[in-house]
Amino acid sequence: MTGVDKETVMKLLVDVGEFCSLYQDVVLTNLPCRRVEADEIWSFVGAKEANKTREGQGDLWTFTALCADTKLAVSWLVGPRNQASTRTFMDDVASRLAERVQLSTDAFPSYPAAVERSFGWNGADYATVTKQYETTGTAYTGGRYSPSPVVVAVEKVEVMGRPDLAKVSTSYVERQNLTMRMSMRRFTRLTNGFSKKAENHAHAVSLHFMFYNFCRPHQTLTKAAKGRKTTPAMACGLTDRVWTVETILEKMDPTRVLQ
Repeated sequence: MTGVDKETVMKLLVDVGEFCSLYQDVVLTNLPCRRVEADEIWSFVGAKEANKTREGQGDLWTFTALCADTKLAVSWLVGPRNQASTRTFMDDVASRLAERVQLSTDAFPSYPAAVERSFGWNGADYATVTKQYETTGTAYTGGRYSPSPVVVAVEKVEVMGRPDLAKVSTSYVERQNLTMRMSMRRFTRLTNGFSKKAENHAHAVSLHFMFYNFCRPHQTLTKAAKGRKTTPAMACGLTDRVWTVETILEKMDPTRVLQ
């Protein structure tokens, strides 16, 4: 399709992905977020965990933290869904925020200890959300990848601080998970487009968030700005314009000053 060898395209992905990760690591700091939601999305490399045949294959999770007000992807981490990954992820989230935040996560058991370690006890207003879906009736299809769209109960649990339960939610970050599945073939279920290397998977995720944060106008933010196309990075004060892919590539020029 491009007239270029596949390996050349993959090398470009690695180069751009590494830059996107480094650039956002430097820029996404001292963020004025007030409400942050965190969640994890499943994928795999080479083969699913039960079918892996060699080292490097198996399940891979992407942890994501999203600012509920500006829709900015504050932090993400690609790795196993375990306590070590959760702690590293939360350390990074806490280091990027300028002030006290209200934090919402799902009920994954590793979160409470990681949040307390990263933010300090009562260092954030933190609560968990657990949703229960209908398992019978016409709305439930019984499909493996299609749970019922009907939520029958939502349990919100205060963990520390004084979270406003009316604003405790993971809906925005869960919508970001859907955006990832729709935008990256590597995350699409039941296809052969899955990642073959964990490193390339991580580079693709960094590139996705660079485009999402800086290049893709958000409908809700644009409406709030009275029709002016607005990206999460603009809403968070990181830039004053919508970027293009060319803008990203221009910033890879080592002769340019980081800005």
